[in-house]
Amino acid sequence: MISYARQTHEEQPDATPPPVEEHIAPAPRVSVQAFCETVETAAAVQSAGEDRRLGKAHLKIQMGGMAAAIEAYRSAPTPNVIVLESDGRNDLLSGLDQLATVCDAGTRVVVIGRINDVMLYRELVRRGVSDYVLAPVGAIDVVRSICNLFSAPEAKAVGRIIAVVGAKGGVGASTIAHNVAWAIARDLAMDAVVADLDLAFGTAGLDYNQDPPQGIADAVFSPDRVDTAFIDRLLSKCTDHLSLLAAPATLDRVYDFGTDAFDSVFDTLRSTMPCIVLDIPHQWSGWTKRALIGADDILIVAAPDLANLRNAKNLFDLLKAARPNDRPPLYCLNQVGVPKRPEIAATEFAKAIESQPIVSIPFEPQIFGSAANNGQMIAEISANHKSIEMFLQIAQRLTGRSETKKQKSSLLSPLIDKLRGK
Repeated sequence: MISYARQTHEEQPDATPPPVEEHIAPAPRVSVQAFCETVETAAAVQSAGEDRRLGKAHLKIQMGGMAAAIEAYRSAPTPNVIVLESDGRNDLLSGLDQLATVCDAGTRVVVIGRINDVMLYRELVRRGVSDYVLAPVGAIDVVRSICNLFSAPEAKAVGRIIAVVGAKGGVGASTIAHNVAWAIARDLAMDAVVADLDLAFGTAGLDYNQDPPQGIADAVFSPDRVDTAFIDRLLSKCTDHLSLLAAPATLDRVYDFGTDAFDSVFDTLRSTMPCIVLDIPHQWSGWTKRALIGADDILIVAAPDLANLRNAKNLFDLLKAARPNDRPPLYCLNQVGVPKRPEIAATEFAKAIESQPIVSIPFEPQIFGSAANNGQMIAEISANHKSIEMFLQIAQRLTGRSETKKQKSSLLSPLIDKLRGK
């Protein structure tokens, strides 16, 4: 019998819903054909096909279950993934045996069934089925199952993309993005890269005191050359855990991009970096919208005025609707407390957006201005400044990590701990 690609699993299928912070890596460009028996499952698969993580997959849905699948592949090649719905046990096993006679090598099979039985699951595994999902299923169950087929347990984890965007120009979104990335690298000890997507006016190079000869423009304008080695050459090392893909910040060319211009860059970064922070400029175009929707988590930075409130709500509502299987975007308020400026309170933002801001960062022009002019982060200017804890809080929420890295203990630590305990 033909052997379908197998995936490591627990012995017993588990219908427990995933945690809110679950990270599902996107699927590559694959073909998926689903054969459903119920309209409810067909609707769930259809909804899954609209999820950002299956954005590159080509999905086709047919009714008829196992019988329709066997008939379809008698005269046609099989896709990368077949999703089969079945509510029977014996019919399922005999049907899989028939399907194996017409199925191409390398095709992976996901079965959606209603029998929660470990013996059945073992039979399915023995026949080479890649995954067994208990019905009824939701869209996220289908997304998880298909995406996990291409994320081997022994493989390096696919990087998490965090997009930071300002609700309005001049609200300090880039400053927040750079300091949060610093906290991710320094305090959470995660390898991270900042990608400055404002090619004409980006400030990441200035903020990190870097002036690399190459950067993200070299990758965007040479998509055929983009691979891991090429991207590595373009990265500028800021710290042990933080790298920069700098913008040229020159006006010698016009930076007009197609919707998918950055796809190869992001895909390559995902394969090499655990965390990618996108510093997205305040503009609305096909590629900025695609970058935001395709990110794993989003932070909107807003100042406390009416235009920011309107724009933040518009962004929040659009992104929430476009990403139904992801948690909603997060947002923070910045430059709060400008002297003599009328401001909209955080409670009003929360009421309009129906979500509380993560933090409200006070307006402190002296320390933020000094950091910008010196090419330093706030933590480098003032190690105990209150905004540093806010950056860390944002970093923890965006990455799903709650623990900061532990300080290395010295040989005398046990003795010191004993003395302190007395």
